Amino acid sequence: MTAGIDPEVAPSGTGCVECEAGGGWWVHLRRCAQCGHVGCCDSSPAQHATAHYEATGHPVVQSFEPGEDWFWDYSRSVGVTGPRLADPQSRPEDQTAPGPADRVPADWRDHVH
Repeated sequence: MTAGIDPEVAPSGTGCVECEAGGGWWVHLRRCAQCGHVGCCDSSPAQHATAHYEATGHPVVQSFEPGEDWFWDYSRSVGVTGPRLADPQSRPEDQTAPGPADRVPADWRDHVH
């Protein structure tokens, strides 16, 4: 097994864990390759994927967007390769990005990083 990657762990859900709990929204989603935590990307207002890395030390995320399979290693600030992770591979294709649609403000572009 590659350090920081557990291909057997399923994602925590279909949206950012913390944004879902707090009624927030995200631009894109990232999945922790070690524990499956789904968090929002650094363009999102809350940047929960990076916060998860900082809190846990889990170094590698994979995009959780449809059609994307790239990995990023926060500890080295580089893209890395990794194995196929447990399904599902992405958020549902009918889920909007940014999303979820009912929580994204009309001026969302003014809130991204």
